[in-house]
Order: sequence, then C-alpha cells, then structure tokens
Amino acid sequence: MQKTVRIAMLLPALALAACGVTPQVSTLTTDTPAPSTVDPIVLQAPAQTVSSAAANTDVSAFVDATAFGAMSDKSKSEAAAAQFNALQFGRVGAPRTWAGDKGQTGSIQVGPYVRVNLIDCRDFTNTVTINGQDYVKKGTACREADGHWTVSATATG
Repeated sequence: MQKTVRIAMLLPALALAACGVTPQVSTLTTDTPAPSTVDPIVLQAPAQTVSSAAANTDVSAFVDATAFGAMSDKSKSEAAAAQFNALQFGRVGAPRTWAGDKGQTGSIQVGPYVRVNLIDCRDFTNTVTINGQDYVKKGTACREADGHWTVSATATG
C-alpha cells in the first residue's frame, strides 16, 4: 500500500519535470537540391487514386472478345466498374454483378490475393450474358504501381 502511495505522489512530479524539457530543433542542410518534380499519385487523396485507377483499368482485357464487341457502352461501363471493384475490394468467391442496357448482364468472381514479387494478383472469372448466352473469361489480374489492374494470364471457358 505504501509503495502505491509513493508512486502516486511521484507521478505529478515526473509529469511537471517533463514539461520543463525544451525540444531541440536542428536544421539539416544538404548539398543535394530538392527534386523539381513530384509524383502526382503520391499527393492524391485515396479516393482520387482509386477513381483514376478504375478509369485506367481496361475492361476489354477482362471480358471475352466476342461478348465485348456486342456490349453497349453502358454495359461496358457497368462491367468495368464491377470488375475494378471486385478486384480491389471483393470477397473471395462472392460474385459482383452488373446490369447494362438491352438485357446485358454479368458477374465477376475473384480469388484470394496472392503476392508475387511485391505485386498483388488475383484470379478472376468474368461471365457476361448477352441474349441468353454466357461468355466466360478466366484469368489472373495484377495491380500495377499506380493502382490499375492488368491481366497477366487468361483462359476461356
């Protein structure tokens, strides 16, 4: 009990002692000039980085070529958004669905993240349905340094 009282009495004294210490600030000088250019990706807010990465992810690489040629612009846009969100944020095996116009629909399923040489990759299965016919493309996508996804390997079926 006495030790607890002694410690309790010392705590305010230690706190006040810490207040009396003045931090020392030193200026570092180097002979190397500051870089003249700054990487704009580093300065962007996370939401801006995600939106620019989504815009730079080419959906045509993720969709069967026959289906992509038959898709409307709205369907391509919906498929691109679903593909990026599935790769970036999707849960393993949970389908991310989209619906375009003219009855065109699709879904994307992703596998777990796999890190290869400090690059995040995921397997994906992309199914597009046009006029009742399914077009399936499977592959592996990897996230580039700027955040957009590229297809590194594909398989159809």
